[in-house]
Amino acid sequence: MSETVVDERVVVPRRVPPLVLIHGPETLLIERAITQVLADLRVSDPQVEIVKLSGIGYESGVLPLEASPSLFGEAKAVILRDADEGSEAFHADVLAVIPDAGEDLTLVVAHKGGARGKKLIDALKAAQARVIDAPAIKSDRDKQEFTANEFRRAGRRATPEAIRALVEAVGSDLAELASACQQLIDDTTGSIDEAAVMTYHGGRVEVSGFRVADAALAGDAGEALRLLRHAIATGLDPVPIVAVLASQLRQLVRVGSAGRGRSADLARELGMAPWQVDRARRALAGWNGEALGRCIQVVAAADFEVKGGGRDPVYAVERAVLTITREHGR
Repeated sequence: MSETVVDERVVVPRRVPPLVLIHGPETLLIERAITQVLADLRVSDPQVEIVKLSGIGYESGVLPLEASPSLFGEAKAVILRDADEGSEAFHADVLAVIPDAGEDLTLVVAHKGGARGKKLIDALKAAQARVIDAPAIKSDRDKQEFTANEFRRAGRRATPEAIRALVEAVGSDLAELASACQQLIDDTTGSIDEAAVMTYHGGRVEVSGFRVADAALAGDAGEALRLLRHAIATGLDPVPIVAVLASQLRQLVRVGSAGRGRSADLARELGMAPWQVDRARRALAGWNGEALGRCIQVVAAADFEVKGGGRDPVYAVERAVLTITREHGR
């Protein structure tokens, strides 16, 4: 069974097997997995010799040479990054070395996914390699789960509102998100709430498309326009703002159509987080299906305009925001 470094409950055992496959596109998780494997190896053998190679720019014959027994009898660990970008010669050399892995040789292969190198992946799995997953973390839900796990790993609690605010502020890059989590862990005490996030990242949170959408869906035209203009003035592109508006409207429609039930049950059914269901239910006050339908059409038109179909993308998103605020309560 594959292991993953996303969930803090999965811990790489101290004893590292001869073959390890780190599989998935998320660079941060790949590097964390490699760091953990090396730490575990050094616990077992502090004198282990570490060799690091890459599939990029690989020269034929290097791996068999580096994987050969040490003159002084030390154990070796060969770390192979970017196996998915390796040449045929690279793949051939890895396949040739796999049978040599054992007590004195540990082979750790990092592959970001894709069809290239599938034969290599199949060979490693057939040889009973330990598989550590490094899955892509792209959706807000995945980033929120990642963020919550970052705090839990450090023995800290963060409120759902704080997690959401942090993802909105710095969630475009996973490494930056991890760094922001660490900053809050290092610089604060107790439970991490939205106020703590605002202290460190308030400016970035304030200009996020989510804040604009929240104000618009609440029918607050003045606040929605203020946030929108501030966002534009500080460099936020209209495209992601329109995307958030569309996403929030779709969530209202989905939750409104799902009927009653426990938030957790609806969240599983709709592929949302429970707090997203709760937020959508609160936002649905003052909305009906026809008004939501008209807003979705307006936002779809704005999406076309901000992506090159119109002359003034800023005007297009302002018009969409004002339309949403006018439709609220009708």
